Formats: sequence, structure tokens, C-alpha cells
Amino acid sequence: MTVPLTPDPLTTDARTTDPRTTEPRTTDPRTTRDDALTTPEDLPLVPTDLLPDDLRPGDLLEVEIGAVAHGGHCVARYQGRVIFVRLGLPGELVRVRITEARKGSFCRADVIEVLRADPERVQAPCVHFFPGGCGGCDFQHASGALQRSMKAAVVSEQLQRLAGLDIPVTVQELPGGGFGWRTRVRWALDPEGRIGPRAVRSHRVEGVNPSQPCLIAAPGINELAATADVPSGVRRPASAGTSHRQQSRQLRGRTGRPELPEVVLTAAGDGQRLAIWPDQPGAHAVPTVIEHAVGQDFSVAADGFWQVHPAAADTLAGAVSEALQGLELVGSSSWDLYGGVGLFAEVLAEVVGETGSVVTVEGDRVASGLAVTNLAHRPQVSVVLGSVEKVIDDLPDTVDVVVLDPPRAGAGPALCAQIAARAPALIVYVACDPAALGRDTAALMAAGYRLETLRAFDCFPQTHHIECVARFRPA
Repeated sequence: MTVPLTPDPLTTDARTTDPRTTEPRTTDPRTTRDDALTTPEDLPLVPTDLLPDDLRPGDLLEVEIGAVAHGGHCVARYQGRVIFVRLGLPGELVRVRITEARKGSFCRADVIEVLRADPERVQAPCVHFFPGGCGGCDFQHASGALQRSMKAAVVSEQLQRLAGLDIPVTVQELPGGGFGWRTRVRWALDPEGRIGPRAVRSHRVEGVNPSQPCLIAAPGINELAATADVPSGVRRPASAGTSHRQQSRQLRGRTGRPELPEVVLTAAGDGQRLAIWPDQPGAHAVPTVIEHAVGQDFSVAADGFWQVHPAAADTLAGAVSEALQGLELVGSSSWDLYGGVGLFAEVLAEVVGETGSVVTVEGDRVASGLAVTNLAHRPQVSVVLGSVEKVIDDLPDTVDVVVLDPPRAGAGPALCAQIAARAPALIVYVACDPAALGRDTAALMAAGYRLETLRAFDCFPQTHHIECVARFRPA
């Protein structure tokens, strides 16, 4: 029995097919790492005479899917050539369509038909999730349990490959279910006025509206997008969001009209009608919204950084607080690097107490200014504006505890070495990228630290993204 994932999107509606099947599988390749790979860009080039040179975009192949890889795809092989496959699951036998073919290197492909399905394959409920469709989700075709299992496999593989550690990883589910969780989105606008996410590896916009909504967006966001009166010619990204108490939206774009070179559309507070300003002083004033976590309110720029899952901020703050336990830290000195608007500085301040000290460093001027306001009730906290990499040499020579939450690229070996040189008794690392976590774990190990505990959280259901909290102690 064969089950098409979608009909041929060139000839029929690619959004109406049920991909489910109940065919059992006798082995579980998710437990093996033979095909475990990092992102496609990390693959070495292979001499072209060792690979088939006749693969072209549009070609159809029958392949068996191997292990999940970092980045939201799985690995398959065809006559020795690596194919990164979207919309498949480990162990499945599928028919794929090549979407990209790099001579002497890897290919990309989408599954268009499932010949032997994983028992935990489900029908993706979103009309935008199909071959060549929205790039915002990766795993809608997998059960929640299987999604978390695949993410755990990726974290484990990255730590083994990059840091030489072989440790079990369990990914914790957050409350609230797998849909309707994303409180902030960054969408695109096209010349026809459509607002929505871009198609995978494309500039095409998958327009969303209340009848064809983005299913991971929090309630209200699709409606916000639908009510925007977008000027013609606006092409740049748009952002929308809901906070603990408010809704906000900011749309920016260049019009190509000399009298109005740029527009900024913003809705915040009570969701009042959007206003349009030309590109002039004061036009880019960014309103703030109020987020709530760890029993406190935090002012956050409407287009600034805050965890997008409504349960993520409290979950990660709780994990950081737990990682700080086991040592007597009252009166200790601490750093909060890449501190944002002050979430983890608040956690540190609670742990070290009024006799301790917290230095929180943030490079974004708006976020740093809001951190001053958010942490005004904590006299033991000092807020430093500046790049962590540039400021660290000016921080105190000794520190007892360091919490860092670097961007997706990670802290990097130089910063890890600088932190280790201050000999803190404890380092708590919040990671949003498994590969960066693997690289920085290796750097901290080389500098004399060991990974003591690791927790992982599914803060982004339906996508390949994951958050981890790692605790390091001197070796």
C-alpha cells in the first residue's frame, strides 16, 4: 500500500491529502547514528567522479530515510550522494522530488509520497504545510512525542560529534499543546499586500488570514495581520505579537515613493488602529509591551526579544534557578551575559541576595535601557550596555557564577576561554542551537570545565528549534 504525502503539486491541489498510514516497522533507525549529520553547509565536497552527476531539481527518487539531522530535515542517500529531505521521518520509505542539487555535494528534496510510514506519522493540520510551502514549521507530520525524540537525537548527536560526549537527552514538553503558542512572529509582505511567512528557501509569501491561519501563531496574531491596511509596494518583513496583557504589531517597509520612502506601522497597547509615518525623526519610536515571568512584570520592546512560547520564560528561568542550586551562593558575585531585558538577572538577584552582586551585560541599547527599569527594585544589579565580547575585559577580575544566553551562533571559543579564565565556580549556559551548544561545550571543556547536567525543552513545537540549559563546573 502506498500513501501519497501530497499529490503532485504541479497537477493537483497539494494541500488536501491525508498522509497517514498504519504500516508497522520492525526496526527503529532513530536509535542509530550511522547517518547523523550536522547542517548541509558543514558537509565536505566530494570528488564529482564519485557521485551521480545526473540529479536535477524536479527529479523523482525512491529512498529510505535515515536519521534526523540538525536543521529540520532527515538524511537519505542515493548512490552515495547525501540528500537532506524535508517532510520525511527516520525509517520511512518515500518518494522524493529533488529541489536543489549541488554538483559534487549534497541535494535537497521534499517527500511527495510515503511508501512505508512511521507509525507516529500524523496528518499535518495546516494548509500551509506542504512540499514547497511555508518554511516556518518542520515537523507537523510527526506526533509530539516523535518530534521531541528527534530533537533529543539532534542534541545528543551534536554533543557527541562536537564535544565527544555521549549522554542521554530527554526533551521536556511545555504546557499548552503544540499549536497556538507563538506569541511573536516575523512575517513578510509582498507587493500584492499578502502578509505571512515565506515559503521554505524562497522569497514567496504564504499569505495568512483568519480562514487560512498560521496554526502555531497565538490567538489574535492572524487577525492582526488580516486588519493591516498595507500600502502598496511594502516588501520588508513585518512583526506581530501578543504579550501577557497586550497585542502589538509593527510593519516596516520601503515604498519606493520619494515623498514617503519608508513606512512604519505599529499597533500596541489596546490594539488601536495602525498609524503610518514617513521616514523622519521619531518615526521609529518603538512601543513596549508587558511580559510576565518569575512573578515580575518586564517591559519589552514590541519588536524586541522575548521568548515566544508563553510558558518558555518561566520554564527556562526555573531551569536556570535549579542549575544554580547546590552551592552556597548568597553574597556571591555573578554575571548575566547577553542579559536582554533582565529575566535571568532577576533569577540571579534572588539567588545571591542583597549582599551579592549581579552584573548584566546587553548589547542592544533599547533592551539594556528596559533592563534598568525592570531591575530597579534590585539594588544589587548593575546593567552594562555593550557587546559582551568587548565589555568582558572590563568586568571584575573574579566572579563566582556566570549565566549566559548567547545568540544562535553561540558564545564562541574566545569568549568561553575568557569566562573560564575568571574561574567561576559555576557556569549556566542557555542554548538555542544544539550545534552552538556542542561547540561551546567543547571550548569550556578545553578550558577546564565539565558538563554536569543538561536539560532540554520543546519551546518551539512543530519546528526543529529547541532550548537547552547546561550546567558546567570546574573539572
